[in-house]
Amino acid sequence: MMAHRKVPKRVFARAKEDAAVAETATETPQTTSASYKLAFQDSDFLLRDDLRPVRFQLELLKPELLLEEAGIGSTFVMYGSARIPAPDKADALVEAATTDRQRRIAERLKAKSRYYDEARKLAAIASRCPTDADGKRQFVVCSGGGPSIMEGANRGAHDVGADSIGLNIVLPFEQTPNPYVTPQLSFQFHYFALRKMHFLLRARAVAAFPGGFGTLDELFELLTLVQTGKMAQLPIFLFGEEFWRRVVNFEALVDEGVIGENDLNLFRFVETAEEAWDKLTTYYATRDRIHLHGDPSKAA
Repeated sequence: MMAHRKVPKRVFARAKEDAAVAETATETPQTTSASYKLAFQDSDFLLRDDLRPVRFQLELLKPELLLEEAGIGSTFVMYGSARIPAPDKADALVEAATTDRQRRIAERLKAKSRYYDEARKLAAIASRCPTDADGKRQFVVCSGGGPSIMEGANRGAHDVGADSIGLNIVLPFEQTPNPYVTPQLSFQFHYFALRKMHFLLRARAVAAFPGGFGTLDELFELLTLVQTGKMAQLPIFLFGEEFWRRVVNFEALVDEGVIGENDLNLFRFVETAEEAWDKLTTYYATRDRIHLHGDPSKAA
């Protein structure tokens, strides 16, 4: 009987191989025409409006494949403002203010700078969670990949030598990934919808720090998905009760009858990284979903 090792694994050339051959084609009026390009090498073709569904699929598929190959089993997503300064930069922000209004705003941002450190500590704690029985990494830190609170989150993972994810997006103004995102887990998106989908596909806990439109958008979409049963319940932490109660009157929504009183149980207010992690471990221990061994006392 013929040995199986003599049977070829494939009989067609790989796309990469044909692409390399196509690059060496003799130049003629036909081969230099845009129509002659291989479809997957033709960026003008891929960027046509007609190809939007294909681009949706590509933006869904590329991060999914790379995260799966990286052994990412679950993530701890951290939302938050791109404007809150790190504590060591807060004073400079106040000093740069030139009007009373600017100074008041700078002072309030300075007061919230402690959440940079809380995001950093929480990320360090989560990043110590061991792999599961299948070798999958659990509660890998995932942020929007930008500055401020997002930087604090990725930095916390970096502090303890762990990988972290950054989901960046193309914006009219430059949005460079912060330097603490693991390069191989740094992704860029064109579509907000696909980016938000990847935030939640592997999320098993979410922390929302003080933030603006983007943070509110991401938080309320998450709450809506859980409220409507489109997504299973998971720990959702709002850092900074004073901030959240000031910018969102949750009780008024209940009083107006537009949400139910039980909907207020979808999230928990917390102030510190240790408090959030303690609530997370309690949540999963009581439901026996994921066995955790993280030790907050060992976090940087």
